[in-house]
Order: sequence, then structure tokens, then C-alpha cells
Amino acid sequence: MLRLTEVKLPLDHLPEALRAAILQRLGLGDDELLRFSIFKRSHDARKKHALLLIYAVDVEVKNEAALLKKFRNDNHLAPTPDMEYRFVGHAPEKLTERPIVVGFGPCGIFAALILAQMGFKPIVLERGKAVRERTQDTWGLWRKKVLNPESNVQFGEGGAGTFSDGKLYSQIKDSRHLGRKVLTEFVKAGAPEEILYVAKPHIGTFRLVGMVETMRHEIESLGGEIRFQQRVTDVLIEDGPQGKSIHGVTLANGETLRSHHVILALGHSARDTFEMLHARGVTMEAKPFSIGFRIEHPQSLIDRARLGPNTGNPLLGAADYKLVHHAKNGRSVYSFCMCPGGTVVAATSEPGRVVTNGMSQYSRNERNANAGIVVGITPTDFPGTGPLAGIELQRRLESRAYELGGRNYEAPGQLVGDFLADKPSSKLGSVEPSYKPGVHLTDLASALPDYAIEAIREALPAFDQQIKGFAMKDAVLTGVETRTSSPLRITRGADFQSVNVRGLYPAGEGAGYAGGILSAGVDGIKVAEAVARDWLGLEAVGFGAQSGPGCGY
Repeated sequence: MLRLTEVKLPLDHLPEALRAAILQRLGLGDDELLRFSIFKRSHDARKKHALLLIYAVDVEVKNEAALLKKFRNDNHLAPTPDMEYRFVGHAPEKLTERPIVVGFGPCGIFAALILAQMGFKPIVLERGKAVRERTQDTWGLWRKKVLNPESNVQFGEGGAGTFSDGKLYSQIKDSRHLGRKVLTEFVKAGAPEEILYVAKPHIGTFRLVGMVETMRHEIESLGGEIRFQQRVTDVLIEDGPQGKSIHGVTLANGETLRSHHVILALGHSARDTFEMLHARGVTMEAKPFSIGFRIEHPQSLIDRARLGPNTGNPLLGAADYKLVHHAKNGRSVYSFCMCPGGTVVAATSEPGRVVTNGMSQYSRNERNANAGIVVGITPTDFPGTGPLAGIELQRRLESRAYELGGRNYEAPGQLVGDFLADKPSSKLGSVEPSYKPGVHLTDLASALPDYAIEAIREALPAFDQQIKGFAMKDAVLTGVETRTSSPLRITRGADFQSVNVRGLYPAGEGAGYAGGILSAGVDGIKVAEAVARDWLGLEAVGFGAQSGPGCGY
């Protein structure tokens, strides 16, 4: 097969036009093109009145070698890369012990799935509940202002990604096409096949629920074991001739599980676990993250600004955006986890604190668009020093948001016009905020550090130059957005093991090696492979030390 890229057609093209465009582009007769399939479909919206669809296609032709020679100077035609996933090995017939996976979010799911598919029969320990029970608890906060600290947006089967837009794209480098393995497994579990070829695939919360259950059942059918409401309270670390190594974990109920291979697929909100690991001497370091607010606009405003006359076309769906501004005070302000046609959700996991996040269903048909408008910060901004200092800052901001919201889990909110004018809001305008259990209008100036408020006030009018109406007076800001990524990194080496505790595998978003569903899934695959290689005594080949961040939840 050959891959042909940059095939451009009008938005309203007929189905047969794609084949004709391929034939024309390659100078082929109809009988010379044996078959083709769409690898990727995106769109170019720079000219709203002449919007184009852009295809990458895999083609099979009669004389591949001759065609490659003919187009040897054309960067848009090349052999199709081999994207088939191959296991690094298989478990021995008799296992003397089983690997442990702590956490069952996207990273933990894929770590457990790959281990199970290789025959290692992992034991998964998830502190929260199964996904449907967890959903009921989450609605308890949204509808009744009752928080379950162990079962919420952050903790439970599926992780934080279950209550998100379900974005399945990332900016990580993926030379081994592991992202394709993630998407293929999702399709197997019930995701629409279009996620394999659309440029910005997403699933949405309701579909994720069923998919997570299906993947759990596959792991169990292969001999894996999923234990819910099993919080890890300690790790068993012993000194030996080659230094420290892991020997198992202790659970909140006092039970001890022994294993020399423990994957820490923690979410970014597992603060008590981070504190325990730090107390046990596991090497970790503070890392940058971002803080800010959620902003809501009418989705129709974003659609008109981004898509113009093509608004409402089912191929395009609800419009999104990605914005960046470099403020005069040296801070970068950017949109984060943009959710077209979605809602702002209560995402706290600790009593007496308020946290916002965004969520969409597959249809993306709610009235508002929302996104985080966040400011990048570094460990020099944290109170105090040490790897846990970022958590302390998050807690301070979340506690302040709880106070500003009225101490009842309502989120503090302010109209954009009032925020820019530096005056409190007392009455909503045309934009009805979607956050449940509710929004308490106030002044957000004290919700974030002064440098962040200053940078956001400068950024909003600048964003209005890119999307007309972005700084509309009635748009609503709700606070606070603090869990954009993990505030720390549990340091690991090229073998994916902790740099000072052998057999301990920090992984995914909580450990600082992913940012979103796809990159977390890819990291789960890599870590599962690393466990298998160590178990089987195989040499690691082609592995990097960490995954780069993608779009967060």
C-alpha cells in the first residue's frame, strides 16, 4: 500500500469524487487503482466560504514500484507505514506471581489490557467504584451537593477521562503507532469506527461508560482481576544488594499483596498516594502545570466565528478552538481542554474545595461551548519547595474557590465584562452557565494569584481579535481550573522504572508522563511492555523515558 496525503476536495463533494481525485493526482487509469481506504480526514477552515476537506488515503495500485519512482520527489506519496501492533513477548505458562496495576483510568486500563493479552493476568487495584456506581456518586455532587471523596470525577473506573469530552488525539511522538492500538481497542469496545480516521476524534462521556466496561470484561476473560474500592495505603520497599526494590503493596483494609512488578497508573488527583510515596522515599519532583478559569460562550457564536456559512454541517459538527497569548508580564495564557457543545462540571475530590473541568457528550449538542483559560506556572511559583509544593498551591486555590462560591460546592463565577472592568458580578446576562450544582456570582480577582489575573485580563481581548465575540460581556467565567496536569513527576528511567525503586513503574498522567486519554493509553502500553521485558529478561529496544503532554481532560 502507498499513502497519499493532501488530497483536497470541497466540503460538499460527492462520494465518487475522492476516487476521481486520487486517479487524477496519481495519473492513473481507473483499472490501475485496485482499492483505497481513508486514513485521515481533516478540514481547512481558513477560507470559510471555500472550506476544504483534506484526505490522507492508503491506495493499492497495480505497479507500486513504478509509481513510487515517478513520484520520488513528491513528499505526499510514500509507502504506508506498518501500524500493526506486535506484542513484545508472552508470559510463561506458570506464573509464580502477578503484576499489580494501581489505578484503572486510561493508563491503567491499557497497561492491564496489554499485560492480560500477553498472558500475565494482572491484578488491578482501583480506589473508586465501578463506572456505573461511580456515575451515581458523581451526580450526587452535581445534583445534591454531596461529595464522595473516593468516588467522583477523579476516582473510579475509567479515571478522569470518563467525565470529559473524550478527546482521542495528542501531540506526543508516536513512531511505533501505539496510538493506533489504543484507537483500535476502543473501536473493538464499541467506539464509532470514525475515530480511526477523523482528525480530531472524540467519544463523549456516555459512550465511554460502556466501552470501559467492555474492556474490563476482556481483561477479566484473559485471567486479569479488577478490584474496586481497594485503596493502596503503602508500598513494600526493601533494600537489597542492588538497592531498593518493590515487593508489594498494602491496602486500606490491611491486606498485603506481594509482587515485584507494580505499575503506578495514578490519576493527577491521588494526592494522598503521592504523599505516601514521598514519605517512603520514592524519587519525585515538582513540575509545571497551569491554573485558571472555565469560560462559557454560546456554541452558536463559536460556530459562526470558526465555520461561517458552513455552520451546522454534520461533517464538521460543533466548532472548537485553540488559542494562545503571551502576556506582557511573561506569562503564557492558553485555552485548555476545549469542549464544544458541552458543560462545565464539578471535579473536586476533596471536601471543602471547588474544582472545574469540561465535559461533552458524543453529540456535542449542548447550548454552550466551554474551555479552560489557563496560565502556565512553574515550581518557582509554588509556596515552599519540594515535590509536593504544587499540591499545596492547588489546595489553597481550591479552598479559596469554595469560600468564594458560598461554601456549598457552587463555583464562583463572574461575567467577562465585569472581570475585565474589575468589578463584581451580580446578575447573569444572555449566557446561562452550565456548572452544577450552581454558580455563585462574585469577584474572581482573589481566586488566582495577581499575575494570573493580570495575564488573563490581557489575553481575553486578544482572543477576541481571533474569535469575534470571545470577550463578549455576558460570557461567563467559573473557577477554578487547577488540575490541568499533575503538579509533580515520579521520576523514572529509560526502562520505565522508578530511578530509585526497582520494579516500581510510574505511569500515565498522575506520574507526569501523559496528558489526556490517548497519551495515557499509549504510556500504559509502553509500561506494560517494559514490565514484560523485565519479567522475561528481554533487552529494551526503542523506548523513550517519557511521553510528552497532550490535551488534558
